[in-house]
Amino acid sequence: MHLGIGQVATTILTILLSATLARTLSPSDFGLLYLLTSIATFAYVVIDWGHGPYIIRETARHPDKSGELMGSALAARAAAALLACPVVFATTWLLGYDMRTRLLTVALILCWLPQYLGLSFGWVFRSHERMDRDAALNVVLKLATLIGSMACLALGGHLFQLVLVWSVAGCLTLAIGIAMYRNLQLPKLRATMSAVRELLRDGAPMLVMMLAVAVEPFVNANILYKMASPEVVGWYGAAWNIAGTLLAPASILGAAMYPRLSTAAGDAHEFKRAFDISFRLLLLLAVLGAVGTYLFADVPVELIFGLEKFRPTADNLRAFAPVLLLLCVDIFLAGAILAAGKSGRLASVKVASVLLTTALVFVLVPICQTRFANGGLGVMYAMVVGELLMLVAGGFLIREVVDGRTMGDVCRSLIAGGATIVLIRLLPALTPVLTIPMCLLAFGGLSLLVGAVKRSDVEMLLASFRKQSPLPR
Repeated sequence: MHLGIGQVATTILTILLSATLARTLSPSDFGLLYLLTSIATFAYVVIDWGHGPYIIRETARHPDKSGELMGSALAARAAAALLACPVVFATTWLLGYDMRTRLLTVALILCWLPQYLGLSFGWVFRSHERMDRDAALNVVLKLATLIGSMACLALGGHLFQLVLVWSVAGCLTLAIGIAMYRNLQLPKLRATMSAVRELLRDGAPMLVMMLAVAVEPFVNANILYKMASPEVVGWYGAAWNIAGTLLAPASILGAAMYPRLSTAAGDAHEFKRAFDISFRLLLLLAVLGAVGTYLFADVPVELIFGLEKFRPTADNLRAFAPVLLLLCVDIFLAGAILAAGKSGRLASVKVASVLLTTALVFVLVPICQTRFANGGLGVMYAMVVGELLMLVAGGFLIREVVDGRTMGDVCRSLIAGGATIVLIRLLPALTPVLTIPMCLLAFGGLSLLVGAVKRSDVEMLLASFRKQSPLPR
């Protein structure tokens, strides 16, 4: 619930920030900003080296190790960020980008370092199931970033000034993260070479998977930038700003359950129980999110970006609807697979998925650019195939918890979602103020009718407001 409340707050702040940037910057500058953030995000995946999932899992099992692991991770992360700057500069030069783009990318990596160090404390907070501290830290960062960005743009600032402002927000986040850590009286932070070696060795399998995940938006943004235009990248980037928010339910449930799945990994019965408690709820939210995205894609685009400049973004979102459903399920399955200690096999499948998706992107982007003047649609279509591969492989890797009852839940949820789309499409044209609540009611009623939602689910949800989850620690 803490993560959910935090997500609501950060979603509102993110929407306000996206609207401010999109309505102030031109689509070309907005597309360049998306390219810069894609490159810097990919660089930070390498810098992280899979530390996040590993630290959460290990400190959940051995709380006394949190000080040494956390301190060593902060030191390693700072050193790696400094080493990454010349590598990124050389890479962007080889890719043919101009000097301004190269310098902005390096500046963004340096200015993001304080916020990434600050958010790292969320790993320990999650492992100790102090989700409230993790949520508060993210809200602080988003709020400081929004206020700073609005002030910067109001004073006539551009991309470079925005990057500097984000550094100030990151420094504030880091200071608050340190204060929260000390307030919880957790083990003293200290860096040791033995812990650094442990993080490098045991984080490597998770790094491979995270690299495969991160390389996808990096490659997609660059392919679009080369095969289409900055404006098309801007439409696609705007769609992904909204898509990131739509993925929040999967991220929240995955983050909340990952420490518990990690501690239950040695007990097959308890692991299955922990998995089942959240999976059906995630599935329902994923189907509802996909249905809403398909039916009402124009609504968030108009509210945040304005349809006049970003109308093709709505088409991208509609194409994203099946990707949203698959991604939500795949994210949750990946958390369970990591908790079970099968990160190596999951990484291999993800690499295969990314290779398949990238090959399809090269084929579909020029086709969609020629036919629809929107190459971003090709990326979305390619992602559907890649995530289907991940879904099948994920179900196989975690087959000890995916049984007939699980597949029945999937079928019932999909039936409820499909029937909701048909029902809403049969209605006359109405304002979204009316049709969105009607969609929610229709999906809820149909889910009850087909058995996707059960009485026990409602009782468990109500109980979660009154007391802690009954899962033992």
